Amino acid sequence: MKSAAVISIVIAVISVLASYFTVRRVKRQIAEMADILTDVRNGNGNRRILSAVNELTAPVAYEINDIIVSYEDRLSAYRQAEEANRQLMTSLSHDVRTPLTTLIGYLDAVHKGITAGRERDDHIEIARRKAHDLKDYIDVLFDWFKLNGNEFAMKIETVEAAELTRNMLIDWIPIFEDRQIEFNIDIPEQPFMVNLDTDAYMRILNNLLQNVIAHSRADRIEIIMSDKNDHMALVLTDNGVGIEQEDLKHIFERLYKCDKGRSEKGSGLGLSIAQQLVENMNGSITAESTRGNGTTFTLLFPLRADAAQSRAPQGSCL
Repeated sequence: MKSAAVISIVIAVISVLASYFTVRRVKRQIAEMADILTDVRNGNGNRRILSAVNELTAPVAYEINDIIVSYEDRLSAYRQAEEANRQLMTSLSHDVRTPLTTLIGYLDAVHKGITAGRERDDHIEIARRKAHDLKDYIDVLFDWFKLNGNEFAMKIETVEAAELTRNMLIDWIPIFEDRQIEFNIDIPEQPFMVNLDTDAYMRILNNLLQNVIAHSRADRIEIIMSDKNDHMALVLTDNGVGIEQEDLKHIFERLYKCDKGRSEKGSGLGLSIAQQLVENMNGSITAESTRGNGTTFTLLFPLRADAAQSRAPQGSCL
């Protein structure tokens, strides 16, 4: 009986000591958690709670670590957005103010009678073009704000992309001719059934073509539509100055502008908007370029499943 009592007392003592040390260890770990959370709150998001798998606090520690990582990701995204907005405001103040100042200068000269005859007509024409440039710039800004505010409502439906593209490009022919840009447009007569938002698709084409006219210094552009692995492929190629390989990596980033061999005109948003719109319609856009040998943009959109199974031999026309 005495042996049993002694064993019970020993077990009880061991249990009490084990509980005591466990409680001490848990209290120490909780204090460490509190210190780490204080550091995180003060801006040090690199702190993590270390805990062995068999520790009582392990589930809590791992959960807190996940929360810290999620917090850091959101904070990083917020900082990036804040920096992008700051850059946008800087770009906006320059890219709007400069042409607006020029526009006012030409109109003031006309209004005050400083110019007359042919020179007056030239001033009016320059002012008109500057006004159109400003409108295009503001349109791009509105698109960017709507996309980033999730306010760009898209109505995706099945459309016949060949005819749609043909009709859109007809409006560009006078512009090509006015800029003395030779063009070759090769669009098959057969239908391409694709799920698209027609307004977004028009904005994509307009942004790409505007990019060619504003920056490439090309005198020839080729636009070809084809069937590629159950996708509609639209390839735009120009013979302009091309893009440096280092710049090519960044051309779809918002506010990125290629300085070498390209004019300062533009918002730095057009290609970024095009990429966002393409991806929102389950498509893809890529660019290839060689300095001095022009640039090629390739758009790919999935063909509707039943249309992809019944492709016919292609003939082509505008």
